[in-house]
Amino acid sequence: MDTLHLVLNAVTVIFIAATMFAAGLRATVPALRGVFTDVPLLSLALIANMVVIPLLGWGIGALFSLPSTAFIALVLIASSPGGPFGAKLATVQQGDIVAGAAMQVLLASLGSLTFAPTANALLTAADIGTTVSLDVGALVRTVALLQLVPFAIGLLLRHYAEPTAQAWHPTTAAVSNVTFLIVLAGMLLGSWHDVADLFGSLALLAGFLLAVFAFAVGTLLATGPTTRRTTMGGVASVRNAGPALAAIGLAFSDQPAVLGALAAILLSGLAAALPIATLLSRHRKAPDATPVRSST
Repeated sequence: MDTLHLVLNAVTVIFIAATMFAAGLRATVPALRGVFTDVPLLSLALIANMVVIPLLGWGIGALFSLPSTAFIALVLIASSPGGPFGAKLATVQQGDIVAGAAMQVLLASLGSLTFAPTANALLTAADIGTTVSLDVGALVRTVALLQLVPFAIGLLLRHYAEPTAQAWHPTTAAVSNVTFLIVLAGMLLGSWHDVADLFGSLALLAGFLLAVFAFAVGTLLATGPTTRRTTMGGVASVRNAGPALAAIGLAFSDQPAVLGALAAILLSGLAAALPIATLLSRHRKAPDATPVRSST
């Protein structure tokens, strides 16, 4: 099992890097400028991902009276925005890939700073009796290395060597797709016992509903055309497992029950987000990286 975890971790790293590199190969500087200078879009995305969705996680957990392990896992996931699967969902739904990747990297970077205090506040309010202490510097370095750097390299290639970027993109996208499937299969294989143990506890339903509501919140609290709005919904629906896993290791001593609940909630969330993205992809043409105009 240790070997399986090592292999899955390695494939996950490849998936994240390949996904962000492929997104960078499709991006342009004007398109990114259009995203990062759109103050209404940024403001709404931050409110949705940093405030509304964490509160949703807390509310759903309390409403369903989840066991403490599942409640903790749900709050940790809800408090951690910027999951790399968000960029993948932008591709799956043929949405605004550049805006999705840019927002995902921004949320992951900011989320590495806000995760611990947000999770602490919610767990304290819920009277769980524990605190979350994390190495913020390590989280920021991880986000920079695995997400920001590959995206920046792809962007530079697109800017200075566009023919090379166009030639490399199909292969990079294929690597992203294959490793994505391997990661999903590995999560199921490595945690199916824990997932099965949670049947009847409403934890799976809680994770499913959190993803559905997060998709809706991210879509509603966005600006611009429909493709960009639903892309923001996809980014919001998929949370960042990295800080949550780190919190479990530091604050909960890698408790198997909490880890199993985390895996179950992540998988149930993907089970909600992927079909939504697939349905949205129908009748859409594959987008290209065009400048994003501000809606202001």
